[in-house]
Amino acid sequence: MSVSLIVASADEHFRETVREHLLNVPNGKVLAEFPDVSANLYIRVTRELERHPEAALLVDLANETEAALKALEKVKQAIPDLYIVASNFHADGETVIASVRAGASDFLLQPLKRGEFREAMDRIARAPRRALNLASGLGKMYTFLGVKGGVGATTLAVNFASVLAQRKQNTVLVDLDMMANDAAMQLGIAPQHTLAEVAENLNRLDQALFEGFVARDALGFLYVGPPEALENRIYFTDAMFREFSTFLVEKYESIVVDAGKAIADELVYAALQSSATVFLVLTQEFAAIRNAQRYVSFLMRMGFNQDQLKVVVNRYQKKPSAGLATLEQIQQTLNQPVFYGIPPSSAVLESINKSRPFVADRQAAGDLDRVFRAFVDKATGAKPTLAKSA
Repeated sequence: MSVSLIVASADEHFRETVREHLLNVPNGKVLAEFPDVSANLYIRVTRELERHPEAALLVDLANETEAALKALEKVKQAIPDLYIVASNFHADGETVIASVRAGASDFLLQPLKRGEFREAMDRIARAPRRALNLASGLGKMYTFLGVKGGVGATTLAVNFASVLAQRKQNTVLVDLDMMANDAAMQLGIAPQHTLAEVAENLNRLDQALFEGFVARDALGFLYVGPPEALENRIYFTDAMFREFSTFLVEKYESIVVDAGKAIADELVYAALQSSATVFLVLTQEFAAIRNAQRYVSFLMRMGFNQDQLKVVVNRYQKKPSAGLATLEQIQQTLNQPVFYGIPPSSAVLESINKSRPFVADRQAAGDLDRVFRAFVDKATGAKPTLAKSA
């Protein structure tokens, strides 16, 4: 018997119990854990099923049951053939019927009992395997997270969005670094409207309204970020971002997020959860590698996996100077493969000083332009260019 689960629950004890019970199920494993059951659950489940189409979903309905049932219903609408096990502390007729109507294929009473859990896993294993239709039309969110200030996460995010726009993808760049606001500076724009307007209009947000108060870069992508003035702090919660991210992936092909470096910030964490790919950006400095080690450990504890997390070494030197780590040292320390290395180039500073992405002037960027486009190819699964990884 082989059972692969995606587990969604706000209760760490529930998730831990599932992991413990799966130890008694031959070839049983948890592929991903989501520490909430929110409206955008279907997006995250879809992303996991793209990598692991054999998985079933176990969803805990005990916390905020009504909202969880709505989230479950949305999952079932998006992926009709997905096998879903619902779980709650009540197993009365009304509770079970509500779960089935929302889309559950099975039901487990909490607290989970070993025998009942094993029987449910048996039913999953015996269920007919159907080819899941994942042609959802959802866009993909790519988030750049720096392990410390100065590693270049904003520059990579800005140029990543720029390349996608040059390839005629309908792209949005979102800056979540509420303190630095560097993306707008690198684009040379001073938007009249910000994430504050998004927050104020979430309940009536549509594409026309959204595009009416965001900036459009000359390369074609949309930009939205925080206010310029530090005193104009805005109220934008993690729940708001989950709702916003659902709107974005339903309306746009690619969403690029500059998450800054505040990994413990709830808003940033919501962006990481909503992302198809998280690029962890570091340099070869030992301080950056130490922080990267802490970030990787945190993300793994929170249910992220190597398919979602991509380590990117910025300003990468194949033969590092004194005080810098080698590629092998980085991979050994992080216990993670390095996804890509972006070489140093004077073109980066020149482009920042000009307030334009370096990919906007391919001739001036030279080798950096070719390598960076190859990085975008690999990250998005596009047809490779002639450039090779650094």
